[in-house]
Amino acid sequence: MEQSFVMLKPDAVQRKISGQIISRFENKGLTLIAMKMLHISEELAQKHYGIHKGKPFYNSLIDFITSSPVIATVWEGENAIKTIRNLVGSTNPQEATPGSIRGDFALNMTFNMIHASDAPDTAKSEIALFFNQDELQTYSPIINKWLVPE
Repeated sequence: MEQSFVMLKPDAVQRKISGQIISRFENKGLTLIAMKMLHISEELAQKHYGIHKGKPFYNSLIDFITSSPVIATVWEGENAIKTIRNLVGSTNPQEATPGSIRGDFALNMTFNMIHASDAPDTAKSEIALFFNQDELQTYSPIINKWLVPE
């Protein structure tokens, strides 16, 4: 099973649509294995978005992501990264497919609701930035116990 990091950004939290977004991943069959709300420090934001340092939008990105609480999550499932990226949609909401999270909710490139890991190595490092290993709750859904014939 593959794991992926997903962060609901301040605009998702402030607009009170976090539950709707989380439901989309659950409805797709992904398993939520970690979740917490936090106010990201500037230091953590700089580590997370270090790849963008020096780009014209870097400072405004750091200001935005530290402006209000976010919800950090880890999802698990078969091909989780690709599945999540498809659900999230294009970074530019004007190019995002209707039905995707950004296509339905995002306003612009700054207020694009969500961050999702783009590759297994990225997912691993992003998960480690936001969660300790003991915070990841891997489990087998109890319903599986009753679905298996005796």
